[in-house]
Amino acid sequence: MQLSSQFSGRFSKRSPSDLDMAKILNRTEIEETPTHDSKRTELGHHLDIAYTKDDDQISIASSDYSEPAKRNTKKNKNTKEKEKDINTHSQIFKYAYSQLEKEKAQQQQNKNLTFSGVISMATDKDTKKRPLIEIDFRDLTVTLKGKRKNILRSVNGKIKPGRITAIMGPSGAGKTTFLSAIAGKAVGCTVNGTILINGKSVSIHSYRKIIGFVPQDDIVHGNLTVEENLWFSARCRLSADLPKPDKVLVVERVIDSLGLQTIRGSVVGTVEKRGISGGQRKRVNVGIELVMEPSLLFLDEPTSGLDSSSSQLLLRSLRREALEGVNICMVVHQPSYALFQMFDDLILLAKGGLTVYHGPAKKVEEYFTSLGINVPDRVNPPDYFIDILEGMIRTSSSSGVGYTELPVRWMMHNGYPIPHDMRINTEESLTPTVNMDNENADDRVFSDSAVEEKSFAGEVWQDVKANVEKKRDRIRHNFLRPTDLSYRRTPNVFLQYKYFLGRVGKQRMREAKTQAMDYLILLIAGACLGSLTKASDQNFGYGAYTYTIIAVSLLCKIAALRSFSLDKLQYWRESASGISSLAHFVSKDTVDLFNTIIKPVVYLSMFYFFSNPKSSFAYNYAVLLCLVYCVTGIAYALAIFLDPGPSQLFSVLLPVVLTLVSTQNHTSSFVKDLSNFCYPKWALEAFVIGNSERYYGVWLLTRCGALLRFGYNVHNWALRLSFLLLTGLAFRAVAFIGMVTLQKK
Repeated sequence: MQLSSQFSGRFSKRSPSDLDMAKILNRTEIEETPTHDSKRTELGHHLDIAYTKDDDQISIASSDYSEPAKRNTKKNKNTKEKEKDINTHSQIFKYAYSQLEKEKAQQQQNKNLTFSGVISMATDKDTKKRPLIEIDFRDLTVTLKGKRKNILRSVNGKIKPGRITAIMGPSGAGKTTFLSAIAGKAVGCTVNGTILINGKSVSIHSYRKIIGFVPQDDIVHGNLTVEENLWFSARCRLSADLPKPDKVLVVERVIDSLGLQTIRGSVVGTVEKRGISGGQRKRVNVGIELVMEPSLLFLDEPTSGLDSSSSQLLLRSLRREALEGVNICMVVHQPSYALFQMFDDLILLAKGGLTVYHGPAKKVEEYFTSLGINVPDRVNPPDYFIDILEGMIRTSSSSGVGYTELPVRWMMHNGYPIPHDMRINTEESLTPTVNMDNENADDRVFSDSAVEEKSFAGEVWQDVKANVEKKRDRIRHNFLRPTDLSYRRTPNVFLQYKYFLGRVGKQRMREAKTQAMDYLILLIAGACLGSLTKASDQNFGYGAYTYTIIAVSLLCKIAALRSFSLDKLQYWRESASGISSLAHFVSKDTVDLFNTIIKPVVYLSMFYFFSNPKSSFAYNYAVLLCLVYCVTGIAYALAIFLDPGPSQLFSVLLPVVLTLVSTQNHTSSFVKDLSNFCYPKWALEAFVIGNSERYYGVWLLTRCGALLRFGYNVHNWALRLSFLLLTGLAFRAVAFIGMVTLQKK
């Protein structure tokens, strides 16, 4: 009796005394021993988690969310103590693995959920706590712009922290659209209704730093290892105040929970190069978001392509996240029964984006039974419900409910407002004299989605208008800077630049064969052009330098396209999560400076000694260095603004066309004026001036005549080089603006 009263007191509004708590836990002394792992919390949200007898729901009481100062003081003190005790690499990993063993032992102890287990969970101060995010959506309707077609309609409900919510439905039910709408990623659509975050009407982008989004496609860096992918996400997205031992613990915990220990050092792989398996790649895709310790996690079909055991391994990992208060919402396609039992809540959507059920997953059969729809024996309930919504299985005549009437029945069951057209159809369907066929009912219920016949010109205009509005929405989303309410201070731009620099350097080292081929082609081009075109005294090597400009521009542009065209998807994902675009761009440009410096040397090592010009090697190198810097910036802009195919075509055409324009001396004044803005003319003039300055004596007359014929000024050598450098810098600025503006989040 005394033990029972103490237990009820623990979960009542009155907090028990230390003496009472000591009696419950059979302790003779009350003392708190500080441990190094006891205060790893980034935002000390206090969660009291209790399992009720009825439905095992988690009741979570959170403290005030806007008190970071008090928590930061305790956290910084603990950080200093931890960094003082844990210094070396081996100590850090020893700490991480000891913590993992403790967590596994605690999970095993809490499996039975006995009385002592509940007390232990409720009083455990070492449990990781995270900020809570609850999303409440009312009358959510998503309409496709231009076509005015409803993708979602009148969706009401709530997704709660500490629970795993599954979104299911047939193809075309708007599952991914619903996920994108509540995640603030719906582009090209009109979103109506109300979305509340923690009961407040604020933008979900205000919590971007603590929200994870796992896309349907496995967008990971194929030329990095599994561990490198996870570590980069952890470094850039975890709190900058979190000590390194805790970061190691977070990454090791994710690797262990997702079963990636055996492949942690394996390269993920690309289309050209074989790497890990598809299922392992899918788990890495999820792990990239788990290592940033989100409070809200969206997953778009994370179990697609996984076998049953891998899917259960993933769900167990997500279940551990949910126990820390993470709000998990995921789209799934026909899960197995074992997987279905691991979900807390279920959102079942019908075609047209209408809700059929939203509530506890274990009560869905009870709800459908009340409508006269019973699941047959040895049939997986999720498969059966989706087959009904697809119209593949007709409901029994005794139930009197067609699959098109299920959304209306759900609205009536919960007292939600029913749209006018659906109310009229419902009244007709409930009339006993009317025997409505399912196909006809489907046409009437979803009559608002019917597309009227339009002329060809009208359809083209609608498509153009919709594309323009989609581009406008993307630009508006990219420049959206709401108030940060996550209270997580991520690494600054300089630290992220350091992390990017290390990652890009590793990627370039693993592409050494491609780099070697670029250098080999430059060597061959230099040898061929140097031996075929000699630098004559009459024109100061005008022809040889013309071909040099074309060849170097073409080869360097094609190589520079790879910097930004091959990982656009990865950049869009990282930038949507809050990682710095400036650090991304500048780090790639910094690593490419190595090629900018080396490639002129590689080309001139053959061309200079075969053509034997009068100017020095240093003069030729300076001009070629500025030329490569200029064309690399142009290649960045082409790679960002155009798709890979058109960008390669323009990279080939631009050097040829601009060089032809620049070398036309006997043409109209318009072409001459146009040539003044072409970079090949500046490079060619610098080459010729540098070569002509080596002539003296009687050759001065020849030099003056040649320069006069070409329209060059011997004093403009430095000016032309500055034009090349400024052009390269200007195109880099244009490329960066385009990268930030045109990115798809």
